Amino acid sequence: MTGTVVKSTGSWYLVREAAGGQLLRCRLRGKFKIKGLKVSNPLAVGDEVEFDVEAQTEGAGVIFAIGPRRNYIIRRSVHKSEHAHIVAANLDQALLVVTLVSPATSFGFIDRFLVTAEAYHIPVRLLFNKADLYDEETADYQTQIASMYASLGYPSHLCSARTGEGVGEIDAVLDGQVSLLTGHSGVGKSTLINALVPDLDLKTAEISQFSDKGVHTTTFAEMLEVRPGTYLIDTPGIKELGLVDVKPAELAGYFPEFRARLNQCRFHNCQHTHEPGCAVREAVEEGKIALPRYESYLSMLGGEDNRR
Repeated sequence: MTGTVVKSTGSWYLVREAAGGQLLRCRLRGKFKIKGLKVSNPLAVGDEVEFDVEAQTEGAGVIFAIGPRRNYIIRRSVHKSEHAHIVAANLDQALLVVTLVSPATSFGFIDRFLVTAEAYHIPVRLLFNKADLYDEETADYQTQIASMYASLGYPSHLCSARTGEGVGEIDAVLDGQVSLLTGHSGVGKSTLINALVPDLDLKTAEISQFSDKGVHTTTFAEMLEVRPGTYLIDTPGIKELGLVDVKPAELAGYFPEFRARLNQCRFHNCQHTHEPGCAVREAVEEGKIALPRYESYLSMLGGEDNRR
């Protein structure tokens, strides 16, 4: 039998059977590897698997094979520094929830996520949540940031999960897609999902007044059915996002505004840091490449601890 992993708890997996849509609780048989990477979770939500139903246990099965992944979002494991963690697999798009206030999402975090998505050809939309908390200055700032990312091919949506602003527009872009919804803890993912799919009534939590950071309200990744043929993958809030399997020589190619200029540099192996005749640095100086984006590139290239 074949099916899709719709929830992963680390040791047990909930699988939606392909033929009839039945949900079965399955365990894993054997070990799986992906491109030689050490991963903390051999299976991820969105994986297509083959499994057998256990005769002695009604409604349970054993997964014995995993289908090829067309893409995935991956990050460094929080608990095992030498391992990676697959956030979700086989995505049509990713929706990154961003907040400019309570808490503020850093450019470094946004750009690391975009690089990860670029590496596996996953389209990304930015959801600027908590618009109801904006003052005039923040609203102008959001417009500038949204315009910058839109010029690079990353559309955005302004919304407030609390008031319902922009929720209908987001619902429309979900239609017929398998979408990953992710972001820092506290950006309002669960509240946004509740606004999109009210029947789910996901648990939410207030921002910690002490740290102004979010607390986890989603424990395990889960694929939620918005409506037939439309799925939304909810994930625990990401506190850190370390790049995985991105070589320094490849990094610039994952910045769309860099790509068009890479063959214009004087040296074919230019790293765009100090070399003379660098078309990327020239574009930064001329304001054609946004300085925050270039700074994100430098921090990733140098392996600096700028994951938040």
